[in-house]
Amino acid sequence: MDIKSESGLRVLGVNILGRFLLNTDKNIRYVALNTLLCTVQADYNAVQRHRSTIVECLKDPDVSIRKRAMELCFALVNSNNIRSMTKELLMFLEKADPEFKSQCSSNLFISAEMYAPSKRWHIDTMIKVLTLAGNYVIDDVVGNLIQLISESCTLHTYTVQQLWKQLTGDLATKQPLVQVVSWCIGEFGDLLNSVEGQDASPVNVTPDDIIDLFEKVTMNIHMTLTTKEYSTTALMKLSVRFPDTAPRVKHFLDIFGTNVNVELQQRAIEFSSLFRKYNHLRPSLLERMPAMESKSSNNAAVQNGDIGDEELFSNAVKENKENQKNVEDSSVLLDLLSDSTNNTTFEPEISAPEVKLPSDGPDLLDLLGGLELEPQIQSSYTPSAPNILLDRYVGSQQSAKGIPPITAFEKNGLKIIFEFDKPPDNPQMIIINLIATNYSLVPIHDFLFQAAVPKVFQLQLLPPSNNVIPANNMGHIQQTLKILNPSKSQLRMKLRISYVSNGNAVLEQVEVNNIPQAVYL
Repeated sequence: MDIKSESGLRVLGVNILGRFLLNTDKNIRYVALNTLLCTVQADYNAVQRHRSTIVECLKDPDVSIRKRAMELCFALVNSNNIRSMTKELLMFLEKADPEFKSQCSSNLFISAEMYAPSKRWHIDTMIKVLTLAGNYVIDDVVGNLIQLISESCTLHTYTVQQLWKQLTGDLATKQPLVQVVSWCIGEFGDLLNSVEGQDASPVNVTPDDIIDLFEKVTMNIHMTLTTKEYSTTALMKLSVRFPDTAPRVKHFLDIFGTNVNVELQQRAIEFSSLFRKYNHLRPSLLERMPAMESKSSNNAAVQNGDIGDEELFSNAVKENKENQKNVEDSSVLLDLLSDSTNNTTFEPEISAPEVKLPSDGPDLLDLLGGLELEPQIQSSYTPSAPNILLDRYVGSQQSAKGIPPITAFEKNGLKIIFEFDKPPDNPQMIIINLIATNYSLVPIHDFLFQAAVPKVFQLQLLPPSNNVIPANNMGHIQQTLKILNPSKSQLRMKLRISYVSNGNAVLEQVEVNNIPQAVYL
């Protein structure tokens, strides 16, 4: 894929690889899948034509072929095939080996978040994922699903009723589901028997039945500490949702005041104190939480454009000397979207490469906040990528016919080039391949690229192929981006590039206003 070739030849090559997938030799099938995984960035539509054959490879007895087929399937998911592909991937998840379930469930959440046709479909799909993947679901999926449910105000009744119906079998084997159920019932338990709300289906359960469930969860020795924390908090909130259960909840929490686990003991004592000393404040303290705002995350792509155009770069400018400290401490990261004379608003879209970052920072929406842009740096930039789910198999991509590559950034030995492509069947889409090289004498480590676009665009970023760029032009990093431009507006961006060179943390910010018209028209 590094060789520039005509589109017709690429299509011919992809078709040959597609026929390889029908070969009886498993080695040939594996090579074909692996090559298609690299090729999908160069000719997305040509690979898409072989989707049905690729999906069949999910049923192959060879574990390596199943793994490559799964990765390629996620690379081919888009808004047009999200329903059919999700159905196939859920069937695969149900029978998948344990080593596949974590990756498959995470990617299903990302694809649903990107392309879900409706919030109800999104929630239903993620409930199925939690049920099928069990304890292999990562914590991020639990938190993101809770946020999605919280902001879907019209679906609270439907969601809590559907979640209750999933509480069958051995709950210890599907604790992420129990955690989501605990949060939802703690917040909306009084809606379980409600007939109001969209698609409501009352479950006819008594408050005592609900309390029984969470007492069993909390007492279950096979439950993790996190699950027990969710359940005890749910019990406390249910004492307000169902006031008649308050004495029973208080008695149960008093028992846990002597628990051998310090965290559970402290939590139980604090909750018991609310009953004894501040009972008049308990209803107010435990009232329903307001809807959570969306966050940007890895595998959870934030769609840009929620900020009005008149607000671009409205935050105050921070001192340049703070920038280096911000690379090391995410709790004081400043705003990328600051200080511009143009009145177009950007909202950050943050990629999720596997680089070393502090784990306990603030809300990811605040990650790009208040960075001063150096006026001498004006670069061209257009992010776009065919699929955020394709992990490290991003191949080199040809520039679209008539659109030359651009040097988007060049400073201190780091050079970033963009190559453009526009899928012929989707004129609203812009695909860009970022190539970062290093001609300095020392290697670059912990490379991190972040970007923001105006409201009228939607931006997605793939993780980079690596986070280390060798010195003396001995290697490069690739990162693919995708922009959806339905209004064919002029594209402008802000970038933030951070890395470590010779032991020193470096942070650069770039405003990009000179994107070629051929890219967005």
